[in-house]
Amino acid sequence: KPQLVASNDRFCRFLEEYCPVVTETYYPTIWCWEGRVQTLLRPFITSRPQVQYRNELIKTADGGQISLDWFDNNDSSYYPDTSTRPTVLLLPGLTGTSKESYILHMIHQSEILGYRCVVFNNRGIAGEELLTPRTYCAANTEDLEAVIHHVHSLHPSAPFMAAGVSMGGMLLLNYLGKTGRDTPLMAAAIFSAGWNVFESVESLEKPLNWLLFNYYLTTCLQSSISRHRQMLEKLFDMDLVMKARTVREFDKQFTSVMFGYRSIDDYYEDASPCRKLKSVGIPVLCLNSVDDVFSPAHAIPVEAAKQNANVALVLTSCGGHIGFLEGIWPRKCTYMDRVFKQFVQAVFEHGNKIFSM
Repeated sequence: KPQLVASNDRFCRFLEEYCPVVTETYYPTIWCWEGRVQTLLRPFITSRPQVQYRNELIKTADGGQISLDWFDNNDSSYYPDTSTRPTVLLLPGLTGTSKESYILHMIHQSEILGYRCVVFNNRGIAGEELLTPRTYCAANTEDLEAVIHHVHSLHPSAPFMAAGVSMGGMLLLNYLGKTGRDTPLMAAAIFSAGWNVFESVESLEKPLNWLLFNYYLTTCLQSSISRHRQMLEKLFDMDLVMKARTVREFDKQFTSVMFGYRSIDDYYEDASPCRKLKSVGIPVLCLNSVDDVFSPAHAIPVEAAKQNANVALVLTSCGGHIGFLEGIWPRKCTYMDRVFKQFVQAVFEHGNKIFSM
């Protein structure tokens, strides 16, 4: 059974009644139970539901642009009125976009429930051009704040929540830690967040993890900026950036410099959500597996979570990073998908029972 960590008895009872999956035994796929195997295989095994998006480009205060992919769900029979149709903002991982299979599955679950979704693609990675020499990072929440304000202004009467995966979850937590209760979001769901960036990069630099994940992630980061090289060369030594062989080296030469940090340590400290958890002011459900090499078990802030009545952690013993595969042939729904579906439905349909906390 997963470990449910929550200091608020009302939040616990709410989850047990309306999101019972968090108390049920999770049976990982028996032939890929190890965390790294789950992490590696999920993108290849899981199906990719068909989703038709409507793209919107919004301008930012600094002259840049952000690509949003909307799934309007105009065929929703549960919520035919677009002005009050519940809306879920989805934040993909480090180099992820609206095309990731885990995002497509979240949208599929939301479609069944009648909800609208919008995917926040970080700058420069969803096919749009960079208009300024700036991309994104886990610590800077300005773009996310602009997106949340924009979505809420379009549908001010619609119930509104967000879900973030991996770095998307870290960014969302950092935003919530900054804003407290001053947000239009009713609640949030976080999946496989890296809680302490120092511990995450150290884990990913172990030889086998570097070989399986770190080097590939670094090349993905480099690939995501290479097509914007002409714009970025105005500020960066791109030859040096493209020589990075670890995420830490990339962040040292590129990310921390872009966002004005004195050192990479300053950036990693600011980017670590564990330092902001005490300030979260709305109900948040966070799912992690303790065998996730991207977020080592000893770095999960269990004690800090117990100090905030708005926070609930769900910790599984297996599942890897955005894995959570279950069943003999896990093509479709994962444990993570079920947690997402039940929690989102619980918030939108029964949220009044926790908002008096």
